[in-house]
Amino acid sequence: MKVDRTQIETLFNDFTGKHVLILGDVMIDSYLWGKVDRISPEAPVPVVSVKRRENLLGGAANVALNIKALSAVPVLCSVIGADIKGDEFNELLHQDGIMTDGIVRSPSRITTTKFRIIGNKAQMLRVDEEMDSDLLPQDEIALLERVSEIFQRFPIGVVILQDYNKGVLTKNVIESVIALSAAKGIPVVVDPKKKNFDAYKKVDLFKPNLKELSEGLKIDLDLNDIASIKSAAIAWQTNQSITAMMVTLSEAGVFIRDTSNGQVSEFHIPAHVRNIADVSGAGDTVISVASLCRAMGVSPFLTASLSNLAGGLVCEFVGVAPVNRERLLSEAIELIAVK
Repeated sequence: MKVDRTQIETLFNDFTGKHVLILGDVMIDSYLWGKVDRISPEAPVPVVSVKRRENLLGGAANVALNIKALSAVPVLCSVIGADIKGDEFNELLHQDGIMTDGIVRSPSRITTTKFRIIGNKAQMLRVDEEMDSDLLPQDEIALLERVSEIFQRFPIGVVILQDYNKGVLTKNVIESVIALSAAKGIPVVVDPKKKNFDAYKKVDLFKPNLKELSEGLKIDLDLNDIASIKSAAIAWQTNQSITAMMVTLSEAGVFIRDTSNGQVSEFHIPAHVRNIADVSGAGDTVISVASLCRAMGVSPFLTASLSNLAGGLVCEFVGVAPVNRERLLSEAIELIAVK
């Protein structure tokens, strides 16, 4: 199946200026880049000689970077610590041109930081400094008030709930934001995790990967058994009254099933051959592209195809990186458009 080139070009133009509210767990991705040429005499581990340090926005903040890279306007909402790392996080937002209006600082939280040690262009070790307990009631109230203010101030076209199981997306927050969005007729797109998998009801698009689907449903699913994956996804979609279900399947591509307007559309989009360097952040890119497509009312085939392309593109780079808009457009025209 192919689509018209003009439709793709028009879609990318329409991304420009579209406001997207992103709510979820944010973090700093901290990298130590270096060279390995010996094993430590103290233990059988490689010694990384550090050449460069780098702090990047991660988690839901990486979704914001992807939204911005696609020429849309990200409005990021989350709770971070009233700590030094929180200061660094807000400074990173300023440096990347992302507003901090939706960021709540809490003395009861720490700012999640993931330290990755890269030696000879390969990840050697990751160290996580984080708090994954649910928000305290006062932090929930502050966050929901901030979200409500954002809805009043900006013409939000779509809401992304980006869950990393770090405690920001509590059941109360999830249900409150879904209800608020529904009242305003704004579609909600979800990238879930295991803990609150069943809290996302009546959303526009639900996008687990295969591992998340297996854990969320508490069943074993085999990547080689696409029929069983489809069956499980459809059953969950029906149970949760979800409009569109999209399951990312790594090298097996993407499965999408859409029930908009009472019409069922179902596609399995195969993956494209890539030189995979690092899968970190691919899910963030997929949900970013999919959310903008849903906001624009794009067909499920084009939504899944573009999301699939975008996720593959960012896997060609070591470390978390947002999608390159021009390269995505070029590949979409080459691989999806009618010749």
